[in-house]
Amino acid sequence: MTIYNINRKISVNDNINNVFHFFSDANNLEILTPPWLNFKILDIIPKTMGVGTQIRYRLKLHGIPIWWTSVITEWNPPYSFTDEQKKGPYKSWIHNHTFESIENGTIIKDNVNYSIPFGSFPGGSLIHTLFVKNDVRKIFDFRKEKMSELFFRIKTEE
Repeated sequence: MTIYNINRKISVNDNINNVFHFFSDANNLEILTPPWLNFKILDIIPKTMGVGTQIRYRLKLHGIPIWWTSVITEWNPPYSFTDEQKKGPYKSWIHNHTFESIENGTIIKDNVNYSIPFGSFPGGSLIHTLFVKNDVRKIFDFRKEKMSELFFRIKTEE
């Protein structure tokens, strides 16, 4: 199985507690997701975020409806949390969110390791290169820009 990775990093001018609080509210996923995905949260069980919390949502990718369930597998406020796809379009999806306090702000890091169905078969890497990789990048580029609108950006780095 081929594992792909995407990283994003942004420094914002707000304290770590405020930034983590924003990210710990699953309803803010809709704000951080590009409108072209038609993202909609279906439910959050339980409503309080922590290890074991499941988030079910629906989106459309290239017009195809997708149902996705994520579970919080690590929870370390206000420094980090990890969500993993339980059901969805990827063979695996592990998204680690980290927050580091710095002078005048917080560094927000997204690190995602994912694999795609049929990725090991001939043509799997071509499908990733032509479609999946670009979609994932666009989603995280949007997310990064949205964060810079929501929190005053200090600087960005890849």
